[in-house]
Amino acid sequence: MKLKQSYKKALLIFLSVFFTLGIGLFYSRYIATSGLKVKEYPILSALSDAYHGFKIIQISDIHYGSTVHKKELENMVEKINSLKPDIVVLTGDLLDERYEVTEEVEEEISSILKKIEAPIGCYAITGNHDLNFSNWERIIQKSGFINLNDNYELIYKDQNPIFLAGLSSSYDEKVQVTDKIKPILDYLESEENRSIYTILLLHEPDFIDEFAYQNFDLILSGHTHGGQVSLPFLKPIVLPKYGKKYYEPFYQFENTKFYISSGIGTSTINFRLFNRPSINLYRFLTK
Repeated sequence: MKLKQSYKKALLIFLSVFFTLGIGLFYSRYIATSGLKVKEYPILSALSDAYHGFKIIQISDIHYGSTVHKKELENMVEKINSLKPDIVVLTGDLLDERYEVTEEVEEEISSILKKIEAPIGCYAITGNHDLNFSNWERIIQKSGFINLNDNYELIYKDQNPIFLAGLSSSYDEKVQVTDKIKPILDYLESEENRSIYTILLLHEPDFIDEFAYQNFDLILSGHTHGGQVSLPFLKPIVLPKYGKKYYEPFYQFENTKFYISSGIGTSTINFRLFNRPSINLYRFLTK
Protein backbone atom coordinates (compact mmCIF):
# COMPACT_ATOMS: atom_id res chain seq x y z
CA MET A 1 0.00 0.00 0.00
CA LYS A 2 2.77 2.46 0.91
CA LEU A 3 4.55 1.61 -2.35
CA LYS A 4 1.44 2.41 -4.39
CA GLN A 5 1.03 5.71 -2.56
CA SER A 6 4.66 6.61 -3.33
CA TYR A 7 4.09 5.87 -7.02
CA LYS A 8 0.94 7.99 -7.03
CA LYS A 9 2.78 10.86 -5.35
CA ALA A 10 5.69 10.64 -7.81
CA LEU A 11 3.26 10.53 -10.73
CA LEU A 12 1.40 13.58 -9.45
CA ILE A 13 4.67 15.50 -9.05
CA PHE A 14 5.77 14.48 -12.56
CA LEU A 15 2.43 15.50 -14.10
CA SER A 16 2.45 18.82 -12.21
CA VAL A 17 5.96 19.65 -13.41
CA PHE A 18 5.14 18.55 -16.96
CA PHE A 19 1.93 20.60 -17.01
CA THR A 20 3.63 23.70 -15.55
CA LEU A 21 6.51 23.43 -18.00
CA GLY A 22 4.10 23.01 -20.89
CA ILE A 23 2.08 26.04 -19.85
CA GLY A 24 5.29 28.06 -19.44
CA LEU A 25 6.55 27.10 -22.90
CA PHE A 26 3.20 27.88 -24.50
CA TYR A 27 3.03 31.26 -22.75
CA SER A 28 6.62 32.16 -23.67
CA ARG A 29 6.15 31.19 -27.31
CA TYR A 30 2.67 32.43 -28.17
CA ILE A 31 1.53 34.95 -25.56
CA ALA A 32 4.68 36.72 -24.34
CA THR A 33 5.80 37.30 -27.95
CA SER A 34 2.51 38.97 -28.92
CA GLY A 35 1.15 42.46 -28.42
CA LEU A 36 3.19 45.64 -28.34
CA LYS A 37 3.99 47.79 -25.32
CA VAL A 38 4.87 51.47 -25.56
CA LYS A 39 7.59 52.54 -23.14
CA GLU A 40 7.50 56.31 -22.80
CA TYR A 41 10.45 58.34 -21.52
CA PRO A 42 10.48 62.11 -20.90
CA ILE A 43 13.63 63.83 -22.16
CA LEU A 44 14.35 67.14 -20.40
CA SER A 45 16.52 69.33 -22.62
CA ALA A 46 17.70 72.88 -23.09
CA LEU A 47 16.27 72.99 -26.61
CA SER A 48 14.07 75.92 -27.62
CA ASP A 49 10.32 75.89 -26.99
CA ALA A 50 9.80 74.82 -30.61
CA TYR A 51 10.92 71.34 -29.53
CA HIS A 52 8.59 71.09 -26.54
CA GLY A 53 6.57 67.90 -27.07
CA PHE A 54 8.88 66.74 -29.86
CA LYS A 55 8.50 62.95 -30.19
CA ILE A 56 10.94 60.30 -31.33
CA ILE A 57 9.83 56.67 -31.62
CA GLN A 58 12.51 53.99 -31.56
CA ILE A 59 11.84 50.59 -33.09
CA SER A 60 14.46 47.89 -32.91
CA ASP A 61 15.16 44.21 -33.50
CA ILE A 62 12.09 43.39 -35.54
CA HIS A 63 13.70 40.17 -36.86
CA TYR A 64 11.09 39.82 -39.57
CA GLY A 65 10.10 36.18 -39.99
CA SER A 66 10.65 35.21 -36.34
CA THR A 67 7.60 36.14 -34.27
CA VAL A 68 6.95 39.19 -36.45
CA HIS A 69 5.16 38.69 -39.75
CA LYS A 70 2.85 40.78 -41.92
CA LYS A 71 0.11 41.17 -39.31
CA GLU A 72 2.50 42.09 -36.48
CA LEU A 73 4.34 44.61 -38.66
CA GLU A 74 1.05 46.21 -39.71
CA ASN A 75 0.00 46.46 -36.05
CA MET A 76 3.34 48.09 -35.21
CA VAL A 77 2.90 50.73 -37.93
CA GLU A 78 -0.66 51.39 -36.78
CA LYS A 79 0.55 51.88 -33.21
CA ILE A 80 3.36 54.20 -34.33
CA ASN A 81 0.99 56.39 -36.36
CA SER A 82 -1.43 56.64 -33.44
CA LEU A 83 1.38 58.19 -31.36
CA LYS A 84 2.06 60.89 -34.01
CA PRO A 85 5.87 60.95 -33.84
CA ASP A 86 8.04 63.63 -35.42
CA ILE A 87 10.81 61.11 -36.10
CA VAL A 88 11.03 57.32 -36.21
CA VAL A 89 14.39 55.58 -35.80
CA LEU A 90 15.21 51.92 -36.41
CA THR A 91 18.25 50.77 -34.44
CA GLY A 92 19.01 47.58 -36.33
CA ASP A 93 17.98 44.01 -37.06
CA LEU A 94 15.00 44.62 -39.27
CA LEU A 95 15.81 41.22 -40.78
CA ASP A 96 16.79 37.87 -39.27
CA GLU A 97 19.60 35.67 -40.57
CA ARG A 98 17.46 32.52 -40.05
CA TYR A 99 14.92 33.54 -42.68
CA GLU A 100 15.18 34.13 -46.40
CA VAL A 101 14.12 37.52 -47.72
CA THR A 102 12.63 36.85 -51.15
CA GLU A 103 11.44 39.57 -53.51
CA GLU A 104 7.94 38.94 -52.21
CA VAL A 105 9.02 39.37 -48.58
CA GLU A 106 11.05 42.45 -49.49
CA GLU A 107 7.99 44.03 -51.07
CA GLU A 108 5.83 43.01 -48.11
CA ILE A 109 8.15 44.65 -45.58
CA SER A 110 8.75 47.85 -47.53
CA SER A 111 5.09 48.40 -48.46
CA ILE A 112 4.09 48.20 -44.77
CA LEU A 113 6.91 50.33 -43.36
CA LYS A 114 6.27 52.98 -46.01
CA LYS A 115 2.95 53.71 -44.28
CA ILE A 116 4.72 55.11 -41.20
CA GLU A 117 3.77 58.76 -40.72
CA ALA A 118 6.64 60.84 -39.36
CA PRO A 119 6.72 64.38 -40.80
CA ILE A 120 10.44 65.01 -40.23
CA GLY A 121 11.63 61.59 -41.30
CA CYS A 122 12.46 57.94 -40.64
CA TYR A 123 16.07 56.83 -40.11
CA ALA A 124 17.72 53.41 -39.89
CA ILE A 125 21.02 51.70 -39.14
CA THR A 126 22.06 48.07 -39.59
CA GLY A 127 22.05 45.45 -36.89
CA ASN A 128 24.29 42.38 -36.97
CA HIS A 129 21.60 40.24 -38.62
CA ASP A 130 21.10 42.83 -41.36
CA LEU A 131 24.75 42.42 -42.38
CA ASN A 132 23.81 39.06 -43.92
CA PHE A 133 21.51 40.65 -46.51
CA SER A 134 22.72 42.46 -49.61
CA ASN A 135 19.23 43.90 -50.12
CA TRP A 136 18.97 45.60 -46.69
CA GLU A 137 19.75 49.03 -48.10
CA ARG A 138 17.21 48.61 -50.92
CA ILE A 139 14.51 47.57 -48.44
CA ILE A 140 15.27 50.57 -46.25
CA GLN A 141 15.14 52.95 -49.20
CA LYS A 142 11.86 51.47 -50.51
CA SER A 143 10.43 51.73 -46.99
CA GLY A 144 10.96 55.49 -46.94
CA PHE A 145 13.78 55.36 -44.38
CA ILE A 146 17.05 57.27 -44.61
CA ASN A 147 20.13 55.08 -44.30
CA LEU A 148 22.08 56.71 -41.45
CA ASN A 149 24.92 54.17 -41.30
CA ASP A 150 28.10 56.04 -40.29
CA ASN A 151 26.47 59.33 -41.23
CA TYR A 152 24.54 62.22 -39.73
CA GLU A 153 21.83 64.77 -40.43
CA LEU A 154 20.73 68.08 -38.95
CA ILE A 155 17.05 68.31 -38.02
CA TYR A 156 15.42 71.71 -37.73
CA LYS A 157 12.27 72.94 -36.04
CA ASP A 158 13.73 76.43 -35.67
CA GLN A 159 17.20 77.89 -36.25
CA ASN A 160 18.69 75.54 -33.62
CA PRO A 161 19.07 72.01 -35.00
CA ILE A 162 19.20 68.55 -33.49
CA PHE A 163 22.18 66.51 -34.65
CA LEU A 164 21.20 62.91 -35.44
CA ALA A 165 23.97 60.39 -36.22
CA GLY A 166 24.09 56.64 -36.73
CA LEU A 167 26.68 53.89 -36.59
CA SER A 168 26.40 50.72 -38.64
CA SER A 169 26.71 47.39 -36.85
CA SER A 170 30.28 46.58 -35.86
CA TYR A 171 29.52 42.96 -35.05
CA ASP A 172 31.74 41.60 -37.83
CA GLU A 173 34.60 43.88 -36.67
CA LYS A 174 35.66 44.62 -40.26
CA VAL A 175 35.87 48.33 -39.48
CA GLN A 176 36.64 49.61 -35.98
CA VAL A 177 34.03 51.73 -34.22
CA THR A 178 36.64 54.42 -33.62
CA ASP A 179 37.24 54.75 -37.37
CA LYS A 180 33.55 54.87 -38.23
CA ILE A 181 32.68 57.49 -35.66
CA LYS A 182 35.68 59.78 -36.27
CA PRO A 183 34.03 61.97 -38.97
CA ILE A 184 31.00 62.36 -36.71
CA LEU A 185 33.08 63.40 -33.71
CA ASP A 186 35.23 65.72 -35.83
CA TYR A 187 32.10 67.61 -36.81
CA LEU A 188 30.79 67.79 -33.25
CA GLU A 189 34.09 68.84 -31.72
CA SER A 190 34.47 71.87 -33.96
CA GLU A 191 33.90 75.04 -31.94
CA GLU A 192 30.77 76.25 -33.76
CA ASN A 193 28.94 72.93 -33.23
CA ARG A 194 29.54 72.32 -29.55
CA SER A 195 26.13 73.60 -28.44
CA ILE A 196 24.04 71.38 -30.76
CA TYR A 197 21.78 68.79 -29.10
CA THR A 198 23.17 65.42 -30.20
CA ILE A 199 21.62 61.97 -30.68
CA LEU A 200 23.41 58.77 -31.71
CA LEU A 201 21.88 55.53 -32.99
CA LEU A 202 23.98 52.50 -32.02
CA HIS A 203 23.00 48.85 -32.45
CA GLU A 204 25.38 46.96 -30.12
CA PRO A 205 25.39 48.78 -26.75
CA ASP A 206 28.75 47.53 -25.45
CA PHE A 207 30.52 49.56 -28.13
CA ILE A 208 29.70 52.70 -26.16
CA ASP A 209 33.00 52.12 -24.34
CA GLU A 210 34.91 52.48 -27.61
CA PHE A 211 34.32 56.20 -28.23
CA ALA A 212 33.82 59.54 -26.48
CA TYR A 213 30.14 59.12 -25.64
CA GLN A 214 30.23 62.45 -23.77
CA ASN A 215 29.76 64.14 -27.14
CA PHE A 216 26.17 62.87 -27.25
CA ASP A 217 23.22 63.97 -25.15
CA LEU A 218 21.14 60.92 -26.07
CA ILE A 219 22.20 57.47 -27.32
CA LEU A 220 19.64 54.90 -28.49
CA SER A 221 20.58 51.24 -28.83
CA GLY A 222 19.08 47.77 -29.24
CA HIS A 223 20.55 44.29 -29.84
CA THR A 224 20.09 42.78 -26.36
CA HIS A 225 16.28 42.30 -26.47
CA GLY A 226 16.51 43.06 -22.77
CA GLY A 227 17.64 39.46 -22.41
CA GLN A 228 14.52 38.22 -24.29
CA VAL A 229 14.03 35.52 -21.65
CA SER A 230 14.29 37.07 -18.20
CA LEU A 231 13.43 36.24 -14.61
CA PRO A 232 12.44 38.87 -12.04
CA PHE A 233 15.34 40.37 -10.05
CA LEU A 234 17.92 38.29 -11.92
CA LYS A 235 20.34 39.07 -14.73
CA PRO A 236 18.94 37.98 -18.12
CA ILE A 237 19.63 34.32 -18.86
CA VAL A 238 21.05 34.84 -22.35
CA LEU A 239 22.75 37.98 -23.66
CA PRO A 240 24.36 38.40 -27.09
CA LYS A 241 27.94 39.25 -27.92
CA TYR A 242 28.51 43.01 -27.52
CA GLY A 243 25.41 43.19 -25.35
CA LYS A 244 26.64 41.53 -22.18
CA LYS A 245 27.76 44.63 -20.24
CA TYR A 246 24.91 47.02 -21.02
CA TYR A 247 21.41 45.53 -21.25
CA GLU A 248 19.23 47.49 -18.81
CA PRO A 249 16.62 49.84 -20.31
CA PHE A 250 18.43 52.99 -19.14
CA TYR A 251 21.86 54.22 -18.06
CA GLN A 252 22.97 57.73 -17.13
CA PHE A 253 26.60 58.51 -17.91
CA GLU A 254 27.41 62.05 -16.74
CA ASN A 255 25.24 64.19 -19.09
CA THR A 256 24.58 61.35 -21.54
CA LYS A 257 21.30 59.43 -21.43
CA PHE A 258 21.63 55.89 -22.80
CA TYR A 259 18.49 53.89 -23.64
CA ILE A 260 18.40 50.27 -24.83
CA SER A 261 15.26 48.97 -26.51
CA SER A 262 14.00 45.48 -25.70
CA GLY A 263 12.90 45.14 -29.30
CA ILE A 264 9.94 43.59 -31.03
CA GLY A 265 10.92 40.23 -32.52
CA THR A 266 13.01 37.32 -31.32
CA SER A 267 16.46 35.96 -32.13
CA THR A 268 17.91 32.44 -31.92
CA ILE A 269 14.80 31.07 -30.19
CA ASN A 270 11.27 32.37 -30.71
CA PHE A 271 10.48 32.81 -27.03
CA ARG A 272 10.10 35.75 -24.65
CA LEU A 273 9.53 35.72 -20.92
CA PHE A 274 8.86 38.73 -18.64
CA ASN A 275 9.89 40.83 -21.62
CA ARG A 276 7.03 41.75 -23.96
CA PRO A 277 7.69 43.24 -27.42
CA SER A 278 7.98 47.01 -27.15
CA ILE A 279 8.73 50.29 -28.84
CA ASN A 280 10.21 53.33 -27.08
CA LEU A 281 8.69 56.79 -27.20
CA TYR A 282 10.91 59.73 -26.23
CA ARG A 283 8.97 62.93 -25.53
CA PHE A 284 11.09 66.08 -25.29
CA LEU A 285 10.31 68.63 -22.59
CA THR A 286 12.08 71.97 -22.78
CA LYS A 287 13.34 73.71 -19.66
